[in-house]
Amino acid sequence: MITALDVHDVRFPTADAGDGSDAINRGDYSATYVSLKTDAGVEGAGFTFTNGRGNEITCAAVRALAHHVVGRSVDDIFAEPVAFWRSLSADVQLRWLGPEKGVIHMATGAIVNAVWDLRAKLEGKPLWQLLAEMPTQELVSNVDFHHITDALTPDEAAAILDKGLSGLDDRRAELERDGFPSYTTSVGWLGYPDDKVRALTQQAYAEGWRAMKMKVGGPIDDDVRRARIIREEIGPDALLMMDANQVWDVDEAIANMARLAEFDPYWIEEPTHADDVLGHARIQRAVAPIRVATGEVAANRVIFKQLLQAEAIGVMQIDACRVGGVNEVLSEILMAAKFGVPICPHAGGVGLCELVQHLAVFDYLRVGTSLEGRMVEYVDHLHEHFTDPVRTRGGRYLLPTEPGYSATMKPASIAEYSFPEGPAWR
Repeated sequence: MITALDVHDVRFPTADAGDGSDAINRGDYSATYVSLKTDAGVEGAGFTFTNGRGNEITCAAVRALAHHVVGRSVDDIFAEPVAFWRSLSADVQLRWLGPEKGVIHMATGAIVNAVWDLRAKLEGKPLWQLLAEMPTQELVSNVDFHHITDALTPDEAAAILDKGLSGLDDRRAELERDGFPSYTTSVGWLGYPDDKVRALTQQAYAEGWRAMKMKVGGPIDDDVRRARIIREEIGPDALLMMDANQVWDVDEAIANMARLAEFDPYWIEEPTHADDVLGHARIQRAVAPIRVATGEVAANRVIFKQLLQAEAIGVMQIDACRVGGVNEVLSEILMAAKFGVPICPHAGGVGLCELVQHLAVFDYLRVGTSLEGRMVEYVDHLHEHFTDPVRTRGGRYLLPTEPGYSATMKPASIAEYSFPEGPAWR
């Protein structure tokens, strides 16, 4: 039985160093951190990622939703998982503040993620394994197909998952041996001076990374100069991705990518406003064969449905915390498979790497079944605050082995960085 829900406003002072800086955001990486207490003594951990000020609002939303989970058992929740999910995402009063987007939806995700972490711990499995081994019909029963059946039906989802059972053990053995492909964003934050960009690129290449991402969206001449630095250091064969963080208008994105095309970008990420499905589609047609990638702030599964239906993206970037937790991510992964678009999860921030590794592994093992065009983002920030941090080797994620969703933060870190009373903020 879940006996209590605690929520912590945890913030890390990252803004001053320029970590995480891009064309729009200059923040202190933060987490609305949820802990579910149980009468069995096992705690479920979950969170959503924010960027500093405003984290207190997401914490308040979690408290407003807490009564939907406290007093329930894991067995009860997963007996009717969509009904539980809708109790949070479609709360008959709080839904008005979304619906299914923004603070309320992110708070929903934090609670849902904690419930899945709790279940995985109780079953003694890392989340990726729990999902990959789950019977097809149970996986389908966890997806809310409302508003997406014109793109994916339950029967189509079941067929995809059944097909994914073939070769599952071989794919798992491959990941246990080789790890999961990754790319690093740590080299190219917009707030870093040129000499730091060059040094970090050299270091990343020496460590085995052969795919790297830079931020763009400042003055275009600066973007060109920084792209030239990185391409010089990584050579012609490594992948270089670019991320504009939504700062450009549609025509501006097309014009700027014409300038940046000489550096052979693999994709341009978030080239315009996150909700502009038709704008993304126009950009994708104009910049091909460069791929358009987006999804880290796509509000819900319906936005993803439209991006896929409009052929607006060549790469789909799921986020573990922006949408309503694991249940909604499952629908997004299945839709991507239906439309044949590879998934490269968004990560970084506080704990996003820890979470999305499980989702990417599940996608490969049970849904997408191919590594072609698939990578997980890696940012070398703040992993030391988690009890089960990500591990990498030669530019690849190593499989998590501990039970749960790798979401549990160290108590000392929660105490140190709790806002505003923690020592780090005094």
